[in-house]
Amino acid sequence: MTDPPDRLYHVRPDGFGTWEVCNIFTGEIAVVDGTECRMLDIEQAADLVDLLNADYINGLRGMTH
Repeated sequence: MTDPPDRLYHVRPDGFGTWEVCNIFTGEIAVVDGTECRMLDIEQAADLVDLLNADYINGLRGMTH
């Protein structure tokens, strides 16, 4: 069995001079509280990626094998 990845989200440019947060594997835009995570400045996007990945890791730690 392989270990799950250590992150699930990353920042990518959206082509409009702003940034979006997306799933590394599916390419889908992350959604938080019903809002797509797009048209962000780089600091907002980076902070959001850190928070979402931390939440993802915390969820993995709670999984039983």
